[in-house]
Amino acid sequence: MANHELWDEFDFGWLTHDDLEKSWIYLPARHDDYKLMITSVQLQDGHWLQLGRSSEIRQKSLERFSEVLVIITLPLAFFGFAGGTYLMTRTLRPIRHMIQTVQSIRTGDMEARVPQRGVGDELDELARLFNEMLDRINSLIIGMKDALDNVAHDLRTPMTRLQNIAETALRDGQAGDLCREALATCLEESDRVLNMLAILMDIAEAESGGMRLHQSVVNLSPLLSRMIDMYQYVAEDKEIQMRMHLPQVLNVTINRDRMSQALANLLDNAVKYTSSSGQITLEAYQTPDTCVIKVKDSGIGISQEDLPKIWDRLYRGDTSRSTKGLGLGLSFVKAIVNAHKGDVYAFSTPGQGSCFTIVLPLQP
Repeated sequence: MANHELWDEFDFGWLTHDDLEKSWIYLPARHDDYKLMITSVQLQDGHWLQLGRSSEIRQKSLERFSEVLVIITLPLAFFGFAGGTYLMTRTLRPIRHMIQTVQSIRTGDMEARVPQRGVGDELDELARLFNEMLDRINSLIIGMKDALDNVAHDLRTPMTRLQNIAETALRDGQAGDLCREALATCLEESDRVLNMLAILMDIAEAESGGMRLHQSVVNLSPLLSRMIDMYQYVAEDKEIQMRMHLPQVLNVTINRDRMSQALANLLDNAVKYTSSSGQITLEAYQTPDTCVIKVKDSGIGISQEDLPKIWDRLYRGDTSRSTKGLGLGLSFVKAIVNAHKGDVYAFSTPGQGSCFTIVLPLQP
């Protein structure tokens, strides 16, 4: 052997003739934990050929690999754990903020909101939608509270009047005509209360998205013309001039009955708040994607202070309190238009008149 000194590390005296029958023989070194791996093959002439290789190189390689593995793996594991903890904390932070927000709301803090990081990722979008949902819920709660307060306030007067009329009619000595008049007045007041409650239910149904609209393609021009004819007699009594600018065909997908109610409310308000010798104009036209309806009048107008509040339920401005009404007409109009996925706007100048604009999609 060329490197016979390498074999001196191993004690070949351990080898026996029986070992020749084994596929592999592992001979330990004298002073180290290396082993000599030997395999034997019998030649045709009866001699045995043995080949051996020390495991020193392999074990040293494995030791170096183990050292490198320990040196690299431990820092990698540490940094991986630290980085994972940081990323997990950063990722779950919006969730924890949501939990804290929900807990704050449960304790009565309705103004609590989830802070947004402004990075634009999915969790940030979730926080934004969550805050919008809370804003919507809060506005609905405030609206319900205001509506209940207003209903309680507005119902107190007719119910008190009903009670007084009934008590007066029940007094001894009342003539039959006076009793019939009292009953007629009670019937009128009860109809007013029932009408108020029915409109409030319709508005609540529309705002909650539960109003069922069986829509179909309707030509608005004949519908608007008939509504002008319906209010023409009332306008003539007040010497109000009514004009309309309508195309021959204006097809839009709507619920005919509900939209007629909304337009009737706008025309009714226009006639009600327009003084004698005034004028009302009904205009409609089509854009590429929408249908626009405008009701203009030369009436008393709406103050800039009252203009944002006219869509609130049961709200009546100072100039309209002397006029008979429920204060629900414009709320009903807005609810119906929004249920059609449209918008309604109001522009007004006190003393010069108002313009109400309905914008409806041609195909909801």
